[in-house]
Amino acid sequence: MRNQPKYNFFKNTNYAISGLCEIVKNESSFKIELVIIAILSVCSLFLKLSVALHIILIVSLLLVLLTECLNSAIERCVDLTTTQIHPLAKAAKDAGSAAVFISICITVISWGFVLFELIFGLA
Repeated sequence: MRNQPKYNFFKNTNYAISGLCEIVKNESSFKIELVIIAILSVCSLFLKLSVALHIILIVSLLLVLLTECLNSAIERCVDLTTTQIHPLAKAAKDAGSAAVFISICITVISWGFVLFELIFGLA
C-alpha cells in the first residue's frame, strides 16, 4: 500500500481552488465560457421556471466548466509528457476538445428545450 498523506478536507479544497485559479488565469476559452455562463445564470433567474428546470439549466452550464477543466488537465499532461508533435498527443488533445464540444451541445440542447417549452408552453 502506498504511503499517502492523511486526508485533509481544507487542504484538498485549497488544491481545488488553486487549480481553478490557474485555469482562469491561463485559459482564455475558460474565461470566455465563465463570462457567458455568468450572464446566462443571471438571465435564468428572470425566467419563470420550476426549481427542477432551473437546476437543469445551471447544471448544464457547470458541465461546460467541468469538461473545460478536464480538457485543460489532459492538455497539460500531454505537454508535460512530450514536446514533440505526435499523433497520439494530438489525438488526446482532440478528444479533450471533443468532450468540451459535446458538453456545449448538451447545454445548448437543454436550454433550447427549456426555452421552447417556456415560450410555446408545450409540455
